[in-house]
Amino acid sequence: MNYNRISILGCGWLGYPLALDFLSKGISVKGSTTTESKIETFQEEGIIPFLFTLGETKDQIYKDFLENSDVLIINFPPKRIPNIIEVYQKQVQSVLPYISKTQKVIFVSSTSVYQNTNNEVSETLQIEPEKESGKAVAIVEKLLQDELGDRLTTLRLCGLIGYDRLPGRFLANKKEVLNGDAPINVIHRDDCIGLINAILKKNVWGEIINGCADHHPLRKDFYMQAALKISLTPPTFKKQDKIAYKIIANTKSKNVLGYSYIYPDPLKLI
Repeated sequence: MNYNRISILGCGWLGYPLALDFLSKGISVKGSTTTESKIETFQEEGIIPFLFTLGETKDQIYKDFLENSDVLIINFPPKRIPNIIEVYQKQVQSVLPYISKTQKVIFVSSTSVYQNTNNEVSETLQIEPEKESGKAVAIVEKLLQDELGDRLTTLRLCGLIGYDRLPGRFLANKKEVLNGDAPINVIHRDDCIGLINAILKKNVWGEIINGCADHHPLRKDFYMQAALKISLTPPTFKKQDKIAYKIIANTKSKNVLGYSYIYPDPLKLI
C-alpha cells in the first residue's frame, strides 16, 4: 500500500475500526468526530483526533485535517431530516475547497441510489433514486465526481451488518411487514474494510464499485431466522402479489479489485 497518511471524515461505526485497521498497517490516521467524548479514545489508540461539525467549523481545522494526507475517506451518511438533500450537499461542499490537487478520495456511498428494478443492478445502471436519502447521496456522488474526476472512487455499500448491528433486532415483533419475498442486500463491516483496503492496494481510482455479499436470501427468511437466533419474536410478513426489489451485483468488486468476500452468505452470519 503506497498511502502512508489517511484522513477519515467520519470515524463512527465503520470509520473507527477502519482507522484501527490502517494503524495496524503502519499508516498514520487523522479521524474526525462530532462527539467530544471520543477524543480521548482516539488519542489512546493512536488516531490523530479532530472534533468538528461540517459547515460549522473554521477554515484552519479543515486545512489541518487534510494537510499532508495522501487519501481522504468521506464516510458519513446523510442525516434523516426534512431538508436532507440540501444539508448533505452543503456538508460535503464545505470540505471540498481544502482537498489538494494531489489527494485521492474514497466516497463511502450507498446502494440506496439505485431504484427498484426487480432485477440485478450493476454500476452501469442510470440511477434514479426513489427515497430522499438516496437522492441526497446521488447528488453528492455527482458533486464529487465533477470536482475530483479520476482522483475519486465511489464505493456503494448496501445494508451494513456485523458485530453490534444484529439484524434480528431490526424487524423483531413487527407484523405484516412488506416485501417478505424480496431478496436482501447486505454486507459485513469486515468486508467494507476489506474493499477499502483493496481499492488502496490496487490503486483503483476513477471508479464506482458496489459492495455487497454474494448471496441474497429472501427478506422473510433472513429476518425471521435472525430474530429467533437472539431469542426475539420474529416478524410476520404480509402476503403480496407484487413486490419491489433490486439485487446488487458485486461482480465488479471481484473483477476490478480481485476481492473475495469474507462473509459471502448472510444466512451464515445469523
